[in-house]
Formats: sequence, C-alpha cells, structure tokens
Amino acid sequence: MTTALPERDGHETVVTLDRREGPFGEVVLRQRGRHYEIIANGCFLMDTVDGRSERLLIQAALDELDRAGGAGERAGGTVGDGAAGPSVLIGGLGVGFSLAYAVAEPRWGRIAIVEREDAIIDWHRNGPLGACSGGALEDERVAVLHTDLLEYLAVTDGERYDALCLDIDNGPDWTVTDSNNGLYGADGLAVLWHRLQPGGVLAVWSAQPSVAFEEALRAAGFSDVATHEIPVSRGVPDVVHLARRAG
Repeated sequence: MTTALPERDGHETVVTLDRREGPFGEVVLRQRGRHYEIIANGCFLMDTVDGRSERLLIQAALDELDRAGGAGERAGGTVGDGAAGPSVLIGGLGVGFSLAYAVAEPRWGRIAIVEREDAIIDWHRNGPLGACSGGALEDERVAVLHTDLLEYLAVTDGERYDALCLDIDNGPDWTVTDSNNGLYGADGLAVLWHRLQPGGVLAVWSAQPSVAFEEALRAAGFSDVATHEIPVSRGVPDVVHLARRAG
C-alpha cells in the first residue's frame, strides 16, 4: 500500500492511501479527514461518511421477502450449521457497509459478495476498510466471488438467489464503467430476472431517482416496483429501487 503526501481540499486534508491499476482501470483509496473514499477511473464511487442507503439496500430486500411470505421460511441458502435462510447476492463490496449489515442479520442464509477489484478486497482483508466490514468476509455464510458482476450473471445455468442487491455504479443513469450500461436495459434486466428465485427481490442502489429505470423494470416483467429515498446533506436523495420477480 502506497502513501502520498496530503493535499488540501477546502478545509479538509485528503491523503491518497493506495492507487492501483487493474484490468478495469485505476482504483484509488483516499482518506478525507477521518473517512475513506473509493475513486474508480477518476469517478467518485462511495465513501464512509453515511452508510444508511447501503444498509437500506439490504434491509429493504429482506423486508420485501418477509412481506411476501416470511424470509425466515425461505430456503434459498444454507448457513454452516444447516439452518435454512434466504440467499442474497451483493454486488459489489465497496466500503463494506452492505455486507456487514447482511452478516449482522441471522435470517440470511448464503451471502455471496461479488467484487471485481482485487484492491478493494485487499483493503478489507489487510487494510483500513476492514474496520468498516468488521470481519464480515470471514463469516461462514459468506462467499467472496472475485469476478466481474456482469460476467458472473451471464452464466446461463448459474445459481439463483432470493435477493439480488446491486451497488456497482452511482445508479442506472450514472455508470462507473461504460459496459455496465447494459445491466439496466432490457437484456440486463432479463438476466437479473432469471437469476432470481420465483418471488425473489431485486434491489438497486442509486445516487438519484430514475423514473426511466422504474419503467424499464415494469417492462421487463418485474412487479411491486418501488423507490425508497434516503435524504442526504446536499443534493437529491440516495435511493434504492426495489422490484420483485413474480412467483
């Protein structure tokens, strides 16, 4: 891990803790005051200032499973002691708020976390972001899938999940990587629909609401489409788009 000289940004000191080149471009870990932030190819991705919407991503999916018949009774995943619970796929790891929140909920069974950036996984296992994920990567229910989410989802005979909780971009209208655009269109939503168990829930994090994405979800055959908003200190609220694959 490399350390650069601190910079001044307004009244805050910003320190670049690590900068790496990977197959998808540059990824940077910075410390701003007492918080950390991840920058991908020059685009701000996320920080540790406020994790409410990242936690809502997980909670809203579980609540929707509960509403439809009891998350504790579903059998999409299996914990290490054999107790059944709903399975969830989280994409990606980021600063770890979503994964840590899922691990803290005993009703989840299998928890798969997809992260394509080796650097981000390393920052959690051996670096400062481990304080945010709180050792969640070592939970017996967790499987870390070091791969690109789109490539993983494209496997036609791949595993189905009770919940897909996606946070790999700044939203459907603001992708970090151009190739991610296809995930939010008709073809990508068809892939997501097939990767859900009947009655399963799709939750997508976004830095802003997207009426167009809501319409795309309905056109792709999803039901119970809803948008949950989380106010932020400045600008439009963060949101979680929620939808269900009909049983």
